[in-house]
Amino acid sequence: MIELTEIAANEVKDIALKEEIDIARIHLRVGIKGGGCSGFSYLLDLTEDKDDSDEEFSQHGLKVICDPKSYLYLNGTVVDFSEGLMGKGFVFENPNSTSTCGCGSSFSA
Repeated sequence: MIELTEIAANEVKDIALKEEIDIARIHLRVGIKGGGCSGFSYLLDLTEDKDDSDEEFSQHGLKVICDPKSYLYLNGTVVDFSEGLMGKGFVFENPNSTSTCGCGSSFSA
């Protein structure tokens, strides 16, 4: 499972509200793509599209989906949101990564 913290869920809801997106009609897609400093980059997207093969979770009033290929690398990941001295943004705690880049937005497995 991919866990979305309540703080991260609230940030996604705030973004949807600002963009005038109906949260009941969309999914938060969590995935990966090739690239970044370490080999894979994390992907977050608000979308109405869902494939039959997607893993789906409901957390804090959001529908979270992940494609099967990304799920192999993201199962057990916690997605949080941080507001620190170095800025704010989504943070991924991925137990499957063997190394991460300095900015935390990419990893290798």
